[in-house]
Amino acid sequence: MTEQSQVDIYTDGACSGNPGPGGWAAILKVGPFEKEISGFAPNTTNNRMELTAAIKGLSELNRPCKVNLYSDSAYLVKAFNENWLENWQRNGWRNAAKQPVSNSDLWQQLLNIAAQHEINWVWVKGHSDNPYNNRCDELAVQEIKQNS
Repeated sequence: MTEQSQVDIYTDGACSGNPGPGGWAAILKVGPFEKEISGFAPNTTNNRMELTAAIKGLSELNRPCKVNLYSDSAYLVKAFNENWLENWQRNGWRNAAKQPVSNSDLWQQLLNIAAQHEINWVWVKGHSDNPYNNRCDELAVQEIKQNS
């Protein structure tokens, strides 16, 4: 069996208004190689763009990998690191207030993709000193400007 590739994925989502036009971006790094991807949605929310960025980034991988996924979205990172997703699934996709979980369609998609990989979910401070997070933010905002 071959050793899994180590991949770093940086993600970010942006929204002009919430809801409003949105953009997402991801940067994949494998060794010295980098790939930037980004996209647009005409009417969305910031959280949906954050989730979409992670989904699209992980979808670029064509085999199981060890992944460090960096995001400035506490919503995304905590859902995995603090077992929110397990609780939501156990409760029939209802949150602690017994309300339907927001964005459950994207969460389910992300869970299916994430299951193929060994992922370390890492929170980074947004608009700070991480150049890859800052670049993802630039790409996501650029998508909004170009498509609105």
